Amino acid sequence: MTVLHRNETRGKANFGWLDSKHTFSFGHYYDPDRIQFGALRVLNDDRVLPAQGFGTHPHKNMEIVSIPLSGALRHEDSEGNKAVIRAGEVQAMSAGTGIRHSEYNDSETEDVRFLQIWILPLEQDIAPRYDQKAFLKAERKNQFQQVVGPLNDPENLVRINQHAYFSLADIDAGQTVTYKAHQPGHGIYIFVLEGDAQVDDQQLLTRDALGVTGQTSVSVRANGETEVLVIEVPMI
Repeated sequence: MTVLHRNETRGKANFGWLDSKHTFSFGHYYDPDRIQFGALRVLNDDRVLPAQGFGTHPHKNMEIVSIPLSGALRHEDSEGNKAVIRAGEVQAMSAGTGIRHSEYNDSETEDVRFLQIWILPLEQDIAPRYDQKAFLKAERKNQFQQVVGPLNDPENLVRINQHAYFSLADIDAGQTVTYKAHQPGHGIYIFVLEGDAQVDDQQLLTRDALGVTGQTSVSVRANGETEVLVIEVPMI
């Protein structure tokens, strides 16, 4: 089974300092057919103006992954973590029993663009935790580079409290790469960051997405230079 989410069908919110696109129901955007894809609950595509951002606010029992696409994002939380994350890095925060944090554009002159992704946790009420790693872009050339995995995955990955896996690929025009699921029964969600790709019988353009269930692998053919994010999740 597949579910197709076109770029132009995403929810929208513009507060001046923040321009956000919502793949799934979030804030004032609600669509009963777009609540989640398995454990994938939120996929927000955000642009924040210079020196602006999200003031301190709480989260509980959610795995929150941030992937900067351009610019730099400054993070501070109630556990004492202070960091700046940039394109090429991935950050994850397990909210667990509860955490408060803020996120601001670290630049006075340039916008920051990033994805914020929420994953439903495997276990409730764990101790809050923070993780951040940098990844070499060259290692995703015409292949999938895993950047996020479960807590028992190797320490060179960003790890979260769920059997979920995030992978990135930069695919040359005419090339095909195949993603193989880590666990049977998982859903595979393909989000095109930039470009033009063929997935099964669907053409996906920039910011289009396709969720696939009942398959152990998915092949992505690039019709032009293409960047994709794949999120593999349990279908809870």
